Amino acid sequence: MDIEAFREYCLSLPYVTEKMPFTGLRDSYSRDVLCFYIGSKWFCFVNIEIFDRCCLKSTPEEAEELRLQYEGIRPAWHMNKRMWNDVYFNQDVPDSRIKELVRQSYNLVYKSLTKKEKLSIEISQQAEE
Repeated sequence: MDIEAFREYCLSLPYVTEKMPFTGLRDSYSRDVLCFYIGSKWFCFVNIEIFDRCCLKSTPEEAEELRLQYEGIRPAWHMNKRMWNDVYFNQDVPDSRIKELVRQSYNLVYKSLTKKEKLSIEISQQAEE
């Protein structure tokens, strides 16, 4: 999988937006981070230049299980390590499994949104159509 295929998949999920919120930082890795959002919360981010890994949310139980199952899944750097994993591309995690994990992260974050925010997202989407 390359960055364009990955980005296209993330943007194919309902109501997803993208932005690069760290462009003003001194750290070059962070400046190139693209975040995918559902509402006001991100569910995935990836460095678009290096494209070495993506960061995804899961339940604490699943996060630990995934780390035991795959060498290419590790606690996320600079995130809550109980619920966020770095999932490395081109290691032992198949692309199809990475897509499943992206979808699961999306679902977890979507469920955490308030009813008001969910409604606002849906109304905004309908207005654009």
